[in-house]
Amino acid sequence: MVFVAVMLLLPLEQSLTTGSASKRSKMVPRKKRELGFTLIELLIVIAIIGILASIAIPMYRAQTVKAKLTEVTNSMSHLASGVAAYYQDEGTFPPNAFTGATAVSAIKSTLGVAIPVVPDGKYISAIELTGGTGVITFTATNTGESAVDGSTYVLSPVVAVNGSINWIWGGSIPYAYRPGQKY
Repeated sequence: MVFVAVMLLLPLEQSLTTGSASKRSKMVPRKKRELGFTLIELLIVIAIIGILASIAIPMYRAQTVKAKLTEVTNSMSHLASGVAAYYQDEGTFPPNAFTGATAVSAIKSTLGVAIPVVPDGKYISAIELTGGTGVITFTATNTGESAVDGSTYVLSPVVAVNGSINWIWGGSIPYAYRPGQKY
């Protein structure tokens, strides 16, 4: 039975090979297809990656500095809430100024707000609460950005006619690093 199958397939195989051999001789020889990328294509890709990196790295750095500054802005917001509560209870801002090394403990005992300052807090080097006006000033440090280190955030209260307090951000810190600001 195997012999019969081989005999049946043999003429078919011969016709295929002889037919394809004649077709091969009539075909125009093809160029061998080259694989890979050309030098120009590689240089274009490298240039595009370089352009994207030159845009992305400064944006990444600015975002990491803003993330570090959240400790400062969150602490200021907590202190602003304490100052606002004091104003609502007493009808005036705290009369005593809180500055220097005793500011943290005085603010905690008077307003009930704990604030992390260097060495406990990584990015706050100084705190000041101006007596009678409620103006809050924090000095930023250890952010890794020379334009920010040593700069101050100032949070100033504005009392509306109905007694509500609106807070305005200011200070010497670059505008782009203030809360709610775009680049």
